[in-house]
Amino acid sequence: MESSDEPLSSPPSLPQQQQSSLLHDVLGSATAGIISRIMTHPLDTVKARLQAPSSSFATYRGPIDALIQTYRNEGIRSLYGGFGAVIVGGTPGTVLYLTGYAFFRDTFSSLASNSGGNNGGSTFNSSNKPNLTQGQEFAVHFSSGILAEAVTCIIYVPVDVVKERMQVQSKSRESLISNKDSLRKPQSYRYNGSWDALQQIIRTEGMTGIYRGYWATLASFGPFSALYFVFYERCKVWSKEMLQDNNNSDAQRMDDGDLPLHYLVACSAGAGALASWLTSPLDMAKLRLQVQRGQTAAASSTGQNTIYRGMFDCLHSAYKKGELFRGAGARVLHFAPATTVTMTAYEKCRSFYADTLR
Repeated sequence: MESSDEPLSSPPSLPQQQQSSLLHDVLGSATAGIISRIMTHPLDTVKARLQAPSSSFATYRGPIDALIQTYRNEGIRSLYGGFGAVIVGGTPGTVLYLTGYAFFRDTFSSLASNSGGNNGGSTFNSSNKPNLTQGQEFAVHFSSGILAEAVTCIIYVPVDVVKERMQVQSKSRESLISNKDSLRKPQSYRYNGSWDALQQIIRTEGMTGIYRGYWATLASFGPFSALYFVFYERCKVWSKEMLQDNNNSDAQRMDDGDLPLHYLVACSAGAGALASWLTSPLDMAKLRLQVQRGQTAAASSTGQNTIYRGMFDCLHSAYKKGELFRGAGARVLHFAPATTVTMTAYEKCRSFYADTLR
């Protein structure tokens, strides 16, 4: 029997594994982002209109009423206002957001595991993930969520400004303004699409207009992302513990994407609903700051359009008017399905690409 000098095949090196994992993250998050946006953008439009200043639209009785009225008076196209900006800019944003979170989470987990809290050495559980205390897990997921949001806001804020300017303009309201009124006071801009909106905002307001509300956006979505991933990761741990209690010995070694679909849906929906409701006042303030500059030209001597000096001023004004949680139900109605579709699709698509591209 002849001997061979050829070495036995070895598993991929760590850099190769990291590159493969990054590719799976990118493909999974891009697919999930597109699917989620198509399914939930009308709900996001309803949320934006409910959170806009009261003088901007007819009074809606709630999210469902706003959805019906917008569709009936302005058509399906208005419900998808700003959709082009979301797909073109939002898909890379989703990729950066989810891959960024995974990078920060894995990096901080390794640092925490190597710290003195774990006897100076790195220990791993049956899932080949670093063993962390609950306090360390909270800190890792909370900080990873905020940092991922901070990086992604470089893309998200311009997309968000264009999207929300498109969402809050109303065809029906413009048609109610007579020619006499039009001569008496200037009207807000009318955008003919996402690209037109981007050009007009940059031309009339400069780069400060397109990045208007960056810190407000980070102050809104940073806490949301931080709380969401804290809740979501904890729910996945509980899910694996429940499966293990049901005599599933492989539950703790199970990849997140291999969790049963109904467990992933429950984890993402519950985390999304709770985090979005808690941070709704911050989101309302962020939206009002982003849209007010485009409405400045339409401000009249009646003082109906309030000019906010900053996020705290906006929150204080909303609190005095009893509007602090205005649109909170619509925000939950949008974010719960959006996070459910996005994260469930991300986990399943990532697992699919990992199995397919081996």
